[in-house]
Amino acid sequence: MRSSVFVMALVCIVALSFCGSVGAAEKPAQIKVLLITGDDVDVHPWREMSETTREILVKTGKFDVRVCEDPYILESETALKAYDVIVFTIFSRRVQMLPSHAQENLLNFVKSGKGFFVQHLASASFPKWEEFGKLCGRKWVMGTSGHGPRSVFKANVVNKEHPITAGLEDFETDDELYAKLQGTGNIDVLVTAGSDWSKKTELLVFTLRYGDGRVVHNAFGHDRKALMTPNVQKIIARGVEWAATGKVQ
Repeated sequence: MRSSVFVMALVCIVALSFCGSVGAAEKPAQIKVLLITGDDVDVHPWREMSETTREILVKTGKFDVRVCEDPYILESETALKAYDVIVFTIFSRRVQMLPSHAQENLLNFVKSGKGFFVQHLASASFPKWEEFGKLCGRKWVMGTSGHGPRSVFKANVVNKEHPITAGLEDFETDDELYAKLQGTGNIDVLVTAGSDWSKKTELLVFTLRYGDGRVVHNAFGHDRKALMTPNVQKIIARGVEWAATGKVQ
């Protein structure tokens, strides 16, 4: 009798151990994120912005985020191989142009099937590098692009079928409403807003394909307060996941 009880107990222990190991194996690996920020101290609180963006991603439990304050990390093809997606949060006035091999590394990173997420003024980076503007889908051009006074405005979710914006309703946010971003490439628009400054409907969140990779452009996020808008946080977390994997789970 005792031996039967012992055998049954042993079977239960082995079964529980097996189930636990299966559960652990099924847990998806974290998405590896390289968040590149800069030193635009005269316009934006850039460390606050990058840290808040990192917090938004980390609290989901889906991302392993490494922050780099030097865009010259793009010179290392070996370093980039460790990541699934690059998040570009602010442009650096100090770096007006990347070396040619750094440019190639970034473009090849995305073309190979990985992701690129560009946020707020980061699309103004490297103003003389034409292909970077194409990578961003639309680009902030100094002297042409702009915005009115920061204010609370309504953002319109115009594509509720895309994984990034599925189930999201129109929302209000306290931010800069970017206008007159420049570019003509094919993009999939997700969120817009009517600008009193430009008198037009402006594109604030959109996606595009670049080679085999995915790009998300998010024009929200002037500072921590702007980034605290719940739907903006959802767009960031979902957008980075979609850029990295092509889906949102």
